[in-house]
Amino acid sequence: MADRLSPRARQIVAAARELLEKDGADALTMRRLADRLGIRAPSLYKHFPDKAAVEVELIAEGMEELARALEAAEAAGPDDVMAGLGAAYRAYALAHPHLYRLTTSGPLPRDLLPPGLEDRTAMPLVRAVGDADRARAVWAFAHGMVVLELDGRFPPGADLDPAWRAGLTSLTWPA
Repeated sequence: MADRLSPRARQIVAAARELLEKDGADALTMRRLADRLGIRAPSLYKHFPDKAAVEVELIAEGMEELARALEAAEAAGPDDVMAGLGAAYRAYALAHPHLYRLTTSGPLPRDLLPPGLEDRTAMPLVRAVGDADRARAVWAFAHGMVVLELDGRFPPGADLDPAWRAGLTSLTWPA
């Protein structure tokens, strides 16, 4: 992601990430972003045509980070790759809830992302289950679990680890 941006554009994306991580997507406005950088909002438009373009860079950053986390989990060992991938996915989402939501909500701006990034992010899971359709089903389960957890929809004190194990096991059982 960073290679395709100027140094000033990288600063803008970093400031946008700080706003997003601290206060959520609603706080990410061009005016607040400019205030954070100590510039006037129109100056941002020299680097990005609109807020959506800044969000695309944040989505690319989130996908890149998630891809690295999943690749590291995959490389950690074959003992229980699915448990490792599930734990890495969940940990990333819980550590970066606002970026996670931005990255995984709404239509994905595929044509604006770095080439191959979406596939790279998906490949650890596809390799683990051996099939793109099954990988989509596992991702849907993991995404649903994470969103429910982020939204506080599970009972207080619920131990979610057994639910994660049950879901991952049932969805990756040999076909």
